Amino acid sequence: MQSKLFNYMGLVLVAAIWGINFGFSRMEMANFDPKLFAFLRFGIAVPFFFILLRFKEGSVGIPFRVAVQLMFIGFFGVTVLENLTMYSIKYTSLANSSLLIVAPWPIFTALLAPFFTRESISARVAIGGSIAMVGVCLIILMGGEGLDMSSNHMIGNLLALSASLIGALYNLSCMPLMKQYSALRISTWFIMFGALFMFPFTLESWGKVAWSALEAKDYLVLAYNVLFATVIAFIVWNACMHHVGAARSNFFRYVVPAAAVAAGYIMFGEAITLWQVAGACFMAAGLIWISLERKIQAS
Repeated sequence: MQSKLFNYMGLVLVAAIWGINFGFSRMEMANFDPKLFAFLRFGIAVPFFFILLRFKEGSVGIPFRVAVQLMFIGFFGVTVLENLTMYSIKYTSLANSSLLIVAPWPIFTALLAPFFTRESISARVAIGGSIAMVGVCLIILMGGEGLDMSSNHMIGNLLALSASLIGALYNLSCMPLMKQYSALRISTWFIMFGALFMFPFTLESWGKVAWSALEAKDYLVLAYNVLFATVIAFIVWNACMHHVGAARSNFFRYVVPAAAVAAGYIMFGEAITLWQVAGACFMAAGLIWISLERKIQAS
């Protein structure tokens, strides 16, 4: 049980890192095209992954068959997912994009899990996940923008929903491979492939950056993206997901918007409503309910 709780704590920590990263990344959108910033985040992380893999496991290779699988995972889980997220924000409201990417992701994962793993969803997980989803809806929708399902936002809404589905499929496709290889080895290779596929989309963006005008804080934000939001986060998330299960793990993604709201309050002075506080309480209650599952059953 103690090991299980450590895994859940790892998921919460990573989700918080990703949520805070929304605030840090927003600070850099005046300096970088979003596509280029995403590429820098993953591209610079690749050498760190390989160095860590070599140091920890003594080798970096994978069989050709596995490389092909990870190439597809990297293409869809990094390149396509990042671009879908970016363009969904462009063609719909931030509230729509956040809700339609974050909220259905665990649901898609739970529904599709039987096709990839033997993972079953208990009544406790379903109830806890539902409570947490109510919380995340309150956090996102009660921040001022609200949900807008008008035809003007339909393309962006569909892109956001597609990102959620692809994200779920990408998480699940890693699970069978992690029975044979470590989370570090899997993460290293699919992120490398994802960065390679992402590079062509950035070609027109490099010349738009005023590199000489960048300050120390800009490089510190980039370092946070690379080291914390990518290297540490992906390794910890995939390792914890392997032990906890993909469906259970992805409900902890609901921490991301809560952390993003907190980052907005601290970094940009954005208001937090009582409804959002209530949503955070619902979300926390649902996730705690899920994380105590084994303890309740064992008692």
